[in-house]
Amino acid sequence: MKNIEASVGAIPTQEKKQVKEEEEVEEEYHQMENEMIFFLREAPEYQISAVGKWCENTAGEVIGDVDTYFRHIMTGQRCESAWGCLIGWSESDEHSAAKWETLCMRIEKLESLEQIICDEKRVEV
Repeated sequence: MKNIEASVGAIPTQEKKQVKEEEEVEEEYHQMENEMIFFLREAPEYQISAVGKWCENTAGEVIGDVDTYFRHIMTGQRCESAWGCLIGWSESDEHSAAKWETLCMRIEKLESLEQIICDEKRVEV
């Protein structure tokens, strides 16, 4: 009489080895964050800060999506655009208001904005 139970649920040696190797290869991820400042070339006191957050594997490759946002000028709360940083706040004179608008327009026109937010510390626009 054959012992059928001995082979039930058995995994061939090659498959066991492959499964074990896959378990050992679990990658390690690092949370990365960069906070930076955009400032107006002709008036450096006009500044807007931005933040980039992402995950990298041990090879330094970005895993998943990069999260970038701006910080509100007065509250520090998350804003999805540079323009959002001005909502609910106004300058006392037209000259200052024009400077803030210029800063936002220049930030908006930058190419590779996400990359700049993740790589730089200060950017003059």
